[in-house]
Amino acid sequence: MPALTDVLAALDALWPPERAEQWDAVGTVCGDPEAQVSRVLFAVDPVQEVADEAVALGADLLITHHPLYLRGTTTVAASTFKGRVVHTLIKNDIALHVAHTNADRADPGVSDALAGALDLRTVGPLVPDPADPTGRQGLGRICELDRPESLREFTERAATRLPATAQGIRASGDPDRTIRTVAVCGGSGDGLFAEARAAGVDAYLTADLRHHPASEAREHSDLALVDAAHWATEWPWTEQAAAQLDEISDRHGWDLRTHVSRRVTDPWTAHAAAAAPFRAFVPDTASASPA
Repeated sequence: MPALTDVLAALDALWPPERAEQWDAVGTVCGDPEAQVSRVLFAVDPVQEVADEAVALGADLLITHHPLYLRGTTTVAASTFKGRVVHTLIKNDIALHVAHTNADRADPGVSDALAGALDLRTVGPLVPDPADPTGRQGLGRICELDRPESLREFTERAATRLPATAQGIRASGDPDRTIRTVAVCGGSGDGLFAEARAAGVDAYLTADLRHHPASEAREHSDLALVDAAHWATEWPWTEQAAAQLDEISDRHGWDLRTHVSRRVTDPWTAHAAAAAPFRAFVPDTASASPA
């Protein structure tokens, strides 16, 4: 069995921490570098439910996409939910490692996994990393469909192929518009509308699309927007990452056992569709009495 420090070195080679955004908090949160690792669990969110799953599984290492402490902290007291996660992991000798925006930029990265889940052919990054001489790393991916389909059909494709969440999939644009090329970005991507327009794609699939940025994007061009749940767009990366670690384990003879959490940690738990189209109230000025 490898030591944690050996596994972490392999993970840093996959997702170099220096490639993370400056505001990000990636790397090892807790864990003894000399501890032996035999079982690894991958998940999107380092929440208590996932920590408990790691304990039940007998994992030695939990790897999550989202940071536990993104904005820092002054306490790990178990009276806080994040502190309770730390206590749970340390008491059970489980290390926690985070690969966030460094995994977003990697090749393959989070958006490659998203494109793969949607059965799209990747052409290149949406925002190339200027530090990458190969031109393959960066944020988001520009993709092609094997055959043209309508926006309605592409939206249904996303709903079928991505993990189900309460939100489902929303789309903005003419449902009958033909889609041949798509930009994708796992996680929150409404800061890349200009890049998606510049790429000349027919549609842009990402998550967490807010009203004002989406509304303005629709006014700028006829770029179709497809909005999925944040967790759903990033969960495919956990399977991709587990496969990458499996390959490393086989190469080194580590005999690691990797697992992917299938617990839906998306925060939204219910959805109710509108019963009927909304009709705005318009006063009947013709029948109104004169002032």
